Amino acid sequence: MTGILTDRFTGVDFMGMEALLSEEERAVRDTVRSWVDEHLMPVIGRAYIEGRFPRQLIPGMAGLGLFGANLPEAYGCAGLNNVAYGLIMQELERGDSGIRSFASVQGALVMYPIFTFGSEEQKRYWLPRLAAGEEIGCFGLTEPDFGSNPGGMLTTARQIGDGWVLNGTKMWITNGSQATVAIIWAKTGAVEDTKSIRGFIVPTGTPGYTAKDQEGKLSLRASDTSEIHLEDVRLPPDAILPGSGGLKSPLMCLTQARYGIAWGAVGAAMSCYDEALRYARQRVTFSRPIAGTQIQQVRLVDMLTEITKAQLLALQLGRLKDAGTLTPEQVSLAKRNNVSMATECAREARRLLGANGILVEYHSMRHLANLESVYTYEGTHDMHSLIVGQAITGLNAF
Repeated sequence: MTGILTDRFTGVDFMGMEALLSEEERAVRDTVRSWVDEHLMPVIGRAYIEGRFPRQLIPGMAGLGLFGANLPEAYGCAGLNNVAYGLIMQELERGDSGIRSFASVQGALVMYPIFTFGSEEQKRYWLPRLAAGEEIGCFGLTEPDFGSNPGGMLTTARQIGDGWVLNGTKMWITNGSQATVAIIWAKTGAVEDTKSIRGFIVPTGTPGYTAKDQEGKLSLRASDTSEIHLEDVRLPPDAILPGSGGLKSPLMCLTQARYGIAWGAVGAAMSCYDEALRYARQRVTFSRPIAGTQIQQVRLVDMLTEITKAQLLALQLGRLKDAGTLTPEQVSLAKRNNVSMATECAREARRLLGANGILVEYHSMRHLANLESVYTYEGTHDMHSLIVGQAITGLNAF
């Protein structure tokens, strides 16, 4: 029997994308792939069922330089290009969306704003600690009534004396309950003034800061999701990110996270396709493998085709980012397409697996449940449609 995969997962590369990667990019991918196979895959099923983040993995991730991997070495980071960073996200999400979310929040939503908007003192203090996993971060933007419209946030930061006092509530915060530091976005002026939005570095041990785990999740169960309450949280004057200002600042952070999601979703789809192909080859019904039936071959070919297109889209996105020409609208198109693609691949893989597809020892059902959240967070599928729609028509449909 012939095929494009060996007994061990080697990746899905029908169009020879391997040749488009540099030696360093391939080495980074292979290193993370091996780590995922050896350390993440043996524990992720149980962690998902128990609804807990496998914290024992943090030192290994930090040791590989996975946190803020595309930030400069001068701050204790790996200094990789953005394609290599994307491949890291791909391989982590091949394991689980929640694990990729942890690394994505740490790097793109906590380390990136400190690097981009922080003072040199803030960068020198926080970035090496976050890169080493000594500090765990979260990103407080979304509020209970303001998700797709972050400009409507009600969280305030008032200057009192030589410091700040924060009040408000943040919702759906990844890493919120285990974070030691939070990047909180708040308005320093009138509630309707989005230009007054500023970022603040908030140690989570500060009096008045509390985090409560979100209960009842049926998705991203191996990820911590919390609600944060800020009640008269007093901060020193240097808690503010001096370079932040207006809604553009947190949206720049979201663009970084969405870039990683566009790659990560491809990894989840690759995992589902690989599992479906293996199962189809081995599952015998009516005296032959189901891979030899027309309906399953069409299903597999459709999955492979969409994954291949998404891989090339992610790669071009990375090359544009490395060239400094990437636009937020291009990221929206890729996040929208690749997450939708991965969700469909996971659904089709689950169906191909039949009754076995609902068991935890198979991965497609877990990926499918996770991807339903990824479809929504960091900008819903529909919101990204409108972002791209505005870019191509020049008309705002929000």
